[in-house]
Amino acid sequence: MRRWLAAALVLAGCSPGAAPDRDEATLEQAAIARGVVRDPAAATPVGLYAREGDRLCIAGSRIGMFVDYGDDIGCSGHGRYSHEGETLRADLGNGCTFEAAYDGGRIRLPGKLPDGCRRLCTQRASLAGFAVDRLSDSGSEAAALRDPKGRQLCGS
Repeated sequence: MRRWLAAALVLAGCSPGAAPDRDEATLEQAAIARGVVRDPAAATPVGLYAREGDRLCIAGSRIGMFVDYGDDIGCSGHGRYSHEGETLRADLGNGCTFEAAYDGGRIRLPGKLPDGCRRLCTQRASLAGFAVDRLSDSGSEAAALRDPKGRQLCGS
């Protein structure tokens, strides 16, 4: 009798109807609840971000970024930002205003930026498609970031 009951329980556990419905949103919420993944809606974007020659800082209400390809080819700009959920709205001045995607650990700029952003770049460089990963949550490290010409990007 015990063997029959054990076999029935094993078979019941293998049936398709017994498995819980696990869609992507449910798995993401579970990962956020356990602290495996940051909640982009609750995470503050303050910190230092980088990838190869690209850097971005966020400190206080300031945002700054630069791209350095060497040979005086690159981009550099700073301004103000606001954050809501998975969106960062940046205003680097003179018509360079855009929304970037923020997932708690990475920031990605759109592939097409306003014409005003071209003034931040030299030669054929561009900020379009700029993507960086978080290196630090420290506001003081972010505030200390300088571009290749020594200009402080997120300091007060």
